[in-house]
Amino acid sequence: MSGLGFQVYLFVEDANAKTARRSRNAARIEGLLRAGLVKDDAALTFFSGRRHDGGFCLAPPGRAMTMIRRRAPRGRRPAGTPFREGSIMAEHNNSRRDFLQMTLAGAAALGVAEVASAGEGTSKGLPTRELGKTGVRVSLLCLGGWHIGAVKDQQEAIKIMHAAVDNGLTFFDNAWDYHDGGSEEIMGQALAQGGYRKKVFLMTKNCERDAKGTRKNLEDSLRRLQTDVLDLWQFHEINYDNDPDWVIEKGGLAEALKAQKEGKVRFLGFTGHKDPRIHLKMLGKHRWDTVQMPINVCDYFYRSFARQVVPEAIKQGAGPIGMKSLGGGQPGRLVAAKVCSAEEAIRYALSQDIASLVTGIDSMKVLEQNLGIGRGFKRMTEGEQQSLRDKVKEVAGDGRHERFKSTQFFDGPHHQKQHGLTKADVEG
Repeated sequence: MSGLGFQVYLFVEDANAKTARRSRNAARIEGLLRAGLVKDDAALTFFSGRRHDGGFCLAPPGRAMTMIRRRAPRGRRPAGTPFREGSIMAEHNNSRRDFLQMTLAGAAALGVAEVASAGEGTSKGLPTRELGKTGVRVSLLCLGGWHIGAVKDQQEAIKIMHAAVDNGLTFFDNAWDYHDGGSEEIMGQALAQGGYRKKVFLMTKNCERDAKGTRKNLEDSLRRLQTDVLDLWQFHEINYDNDPDWVIEKGGLAEALKAQKEGKVRFLGFTGHKDPRIHLKMLGKHRWDTVQMPINVCDYFYRSFARQVVPEAIKQGAGPIGMKSLGGGQPGRLVAAKVCSAEEAIRYALSQDIASLVTGIDSMKVLEQNLGIGRGFKRMTEGEQQSLRDKVKEVAGDGRHERFKSTQFFDGPHHQKQHGLTKADVEG
């Protein structure tokens, strides 16, 4: 995020205020941060005082600050004062709605991109969406870690990642096992330059099920990605019927929760591409922040995650993250087989109730294509979606274009070995 930003301060009722209230207020501020309304180095400070019922303080750098408070006793000022010296505080007895309206008005006056309080906001022209109940907004497109790790020229990979962030694609995906750690390492190099880490919502994945392996994956990922904290950490490839049980019985979840308490992980989720049944079983094991799954037009007709898992995830407050919108691979099985175009596939996936869509980006050309689709995104009408489903129905119902659901061939080697499968077992 560049250009003129805002300093944002949040006033909390008092030291004994309910955690829920503090969380809601923090979520609102986080939304401003992720939507690009707050400058990278803005001080986000929490204050407490006994005589006021929570409020916000917002100001562009170097200008007078405007405090918005609710039901504060007349003549009382907050006990806390901002770090900024020489600031002037103009008081208004406004509601939170007034706060958001004033925020938008101030942003417009200063030439800052508009951000919506609900639905799809914008970040440098790329829409953002709420990530479940986390209070965070993420770009509706997410840069896939496997594909960026496949770029042969590492400097080119770094340029692609920087260009993505500069254009508002600020949600990054990765996993401990991608290219034997190479994907995390190159992403870490990119994010260590020019303050890019602060601009990205960073997710990677844990491939283990036991406590010891989970801790090792975490430390490896933090080192490779050159960061002290992961924004989102997901259990990778929950593809086997016993994976949800293993995560609990072998201690992986307990260790992940411990890491979260230590401040090394902000949010927890899981991924998988095999069977909606397994995802639903995993959703029953814990109150997850996110859940990642295949979302594409063929999915509607075959072991549908969009129809079975997404509604339950939303019901539980977990942010659904889509993947395999093109059927996997590059340029994508659905595109290669002329089932539909890349734009049709991505637009369809983004028209489902997901927070973001992981896309494989291995060149500037693909980045520009996906950014173009994302910037101008308009949700498909139900009629448009049905028309595309009618177009693919004949080749979708038997799963021929989603073999990652019906075979073990597309499972990661680490997870095949984890379940004692040999190459001969996998290839039949």
